[in-house]
Amino acid sequence: MAVQKLDQLDKKILRMIAEDARVPFLEVARACNVSGAAIHQRIQKLTNQGILKGSQFVIDPEKIGYETCAYIGLNLKNPESFDKVVAELQKIPEVTECHYTTGNFDMFIKIYAMNNHHLLNIIHDKLQPLGLSSSQTLISFHSAFNRQLPVVDAPILEE
Repeated sequence: MAVQKLDQLDKKILRMIAEDARVPFLEVARACNVSGAAIHQRIQKLTNQGILKGSQFVIDPEKIGYETCAYIGLNLKNPESFDKVVAELQKIPEVTECHYTTGNFDMFIKIYAMNNHHLLNIIHDKLQPLGLSSSQTLISFHSAFNRQLPVVDAPILEE
């Protein structure tokens, strides 16, 4: 995966929209001293390059009844079944992230459940049938913070 080349305008735009995805493009244009059309073009370019992956509202899981957040390390009986397991994990709405990992686990997932009993049911009824040799569950008491990566002022890569 190649690192995309960003100039100072790209970085300023990314900083502004990362802080507030609802900021009007005209406000970004004024702050950047360019036209609104230029901002639209840059946003489209950043999207086409895969740097921007859409915008969305973030739902607070607790506010809609998901009081338990857990991270689960999974080990598969058959490591060749990665793709099949990932496809099945995508069908479980409570699983919000899945990562291939090094170390003690084949995969690591993030999951939300209504409560501990619901979490137990998900593990027993939905995860165990996937062909796990073992799993380890860590329950998160509270997220101290969650943020975007900063757009750093690393040396600008020119074409």
